[in-house]
This record gives sequence, C-alpha cells and structure tokens, in this order.
Amino acid sequence: MSLINTQVQPFKAQAFHNGKFIEVTEQSLKGKWSVLIFMPAAFTFNCPTEIEDAADNYAEFQKLGAEVYIVTTDTHFSHKVWHETSPAVGKAKFPLVGDPTHKLTNAFGVHIPEDGLALRGTFVINPEGVIKTLEIHDNAIARDVSETVRKLKAAKYVAEHPNEVCPAKWKEGEKTIAPSLDLVGKI
Repeated sequence: MSLINTQVQPFKAQAFHNGKFIEVTEQSLKGKWSVLIFMPAAFTFNCPTEIEDAADNYAEFQKLGAEVYIVTTDTHFSHKVWHETSPAVGKAKFPLVGDPTHKLTNAFGVHIPEDGLALRGTFVINPEGVIKTLEIHDNAIARDVSETVRKLKAAKYVAEHPNEVCPAKWKEGEKTIAPSLDLVGKI
C-alpha cells in the first residue's frame, strides 16, 4: 500500500535543533509544509553531503513555508556530536531527529530490519499532515535536494490550484495543465 495521501501516524521523537534538544511529533508537522529526509545513520559517508545540500537549500524551503527534518536511526545525542564535529552537518539549522526505536522508519516504510538503519527516503507532507510525495532509494545513491524543492513547489501549486496538474519537469512559473476530456490523446 502506498503512503501517498495518507495521514502521518502519531509519533514522538527527540531531535537536536539549534543547540537544544526538542521533541518532534506528528503535530509538529501540522500547520505548515514539512519535508522529512530519512538517512541511514550519523557519521556515515553520503549523509553529510545530503545534510549540507539541504542546508544550502534551507532558505528556499523556509521561503516556501516548509520545515526540514533529517531523520536517522541514531539518538539525538549522536546528532549533537555529529553537528559539532562535521563541518557539513554543522551547517544544519533544521532539526536532526533521532529514531533509535525505529518507529518512524517503520511507519514511513524505510526501515532495513537486518541492519537497523533507514533507506534514503524523502517525504513532502502538507500542512494537514498528509503525505503528498515520496521517494525511496538505495543508500549508495545520494539525493539532489533541489529536486525536493521542485516537488515541494509542485505540491504547493496543485494544492492551491486543485483543477490543475504540473507536467513533467515543471518548474515554478511554467505552464500547468487543466485536465479535461478534450486533452485526452492530444498531448
């Protein structure tokens, strides 16, 4: 079963955010757009490159009214040390969420039971707490966060324009499509 258009299930997790430990729940995701970026674990090779990429795009996420949450199967204590010791991770101004119980990785379908780690999963969640996009892939392949920004923009656009769809490679400001019977077979 796909998680698309399903409500984020209740959860409670600890995170390291701007020098403090905070609690993050499903309620934290409501009222604004949220982007959950799952990674296998702290102190790995590809993960810091993705966090740095998210940090480099964070102003754009904020401009779009979205919060970013990085989730790994580590504790929030590990995230504090990771943030303090990795120049790339140190750029993060968003919560680094710990999931040592694997409740989140299981709920989002990214848990690797035999390793106790997460797959690389990216989820865009609307202000009502409903999952609108997801991408899950092999841990050897790091993501390009600019594509996540594009998907967030598309999700926001169609939420604000329910009678339109965003075609392939759509970018903000480009033409959309208003589905109609007249278009069937003509595009």
